[in-house]
Amino acid sequence: MLDGLSTLYPYAKAFHVMAVISWMAGLFYLPRLFVYHAERGAAPEPAGSFVIMEEKLLRLIMNPAMIATWISGLFLVMTPGIVDWSMVWPWTKAGCVLAMTWFHMWCAGQRRSLKAAQGLPGRRYRIMNEVPTLLMIGIVLSVIVKF
Repeated sequence: MLDGLSTLYPYAKAFHVMAVISWMAGLFYLPRLFVYHAERGAAPEPAGSFVIMEEKLLRLIMNPAMIATWISGLFLVMTPGIVDWSMVWPWTKAGCVLAMTWFHMWCAGQRRSLKAAQGLPGRRYRIMNEVPTLLMIGIVLSVIVKF
């Protein structure tokens, strides 16, 4: 049984990295769309194209990528001998991943608010656009440096 897991490990890791890249691309881009949407909201032309882009990005790319990231990540964590939970780094990474998931859900809520013309000002979305970068730094340092 363990031999089967160890032979699948490199594939699961590669799949995990691909899923993370897709998820992060969406987390970087969706708040930027929110900025443009919020700032365009007062314009005479409707912001309908932003609603469509935001919805498709979230539903077709980000949600599946987040789910794939979680499934492959849990598989990696369950592989024996990979994670030493007595160290700090797995806990730091886990905290950052949970925060990233919360941010994803926050973005989903903001998409609904913007669709109903009740979103935040563009400046607020510009600030929130930095959250995934900070979390990514925490995750990458945790995994690579293993402090």
